[in-house]
Amino acid sequence: MTSISSEKAQSFHYPERTVKRAKQALRCLPFQLTLYKEMRLTSVSLLAIATQKGIEQGYTKSPLSELAAERDLLWLIQVGVLRREVDGQGITDSFRLTPLGRQLVEKWASRGESLPPPSLWDRIAHAWNRWLRLPI
Repeated sequence: MTSISSEKAQSFHYPERTVKRAKQALRCLPFQLTLYKEMRLTSVSLLAIATQKGIEQGYTKSPLSELAAERDLLWLIQVGVLRREVDGQGITDSFRLTPLGRQLVEKWASRGESLPPPSLWDRIAHAWNRWLRLPI
């Protein structure tokens, strides 16, 4: 198991397999580190990520439809990296990092301004996991 400490000095223990799958998902999806860094501080709405706005904000490399962006964000929820923001009315269209996602993003953000590129094996394993819908 991998031990992860949060800002509040709590220690979270995640299986190595969970951490590996989370890293793989973050690197294989079309989102930039800028988006994940923003999600550390505040929730980000789907409308800010999708279409041309995502490129303008530096969240994506190419425009994504709302459906494609939401599908990828929902996968990150299943993997354990994101959570959906909730307000007094219920679930919103905004997303935020979980403690696991925060730890991974903080590690990458401290090293540079971009995510490490996924290897061919990472892309194959990520596609296989998504096809089988294996989040954990």
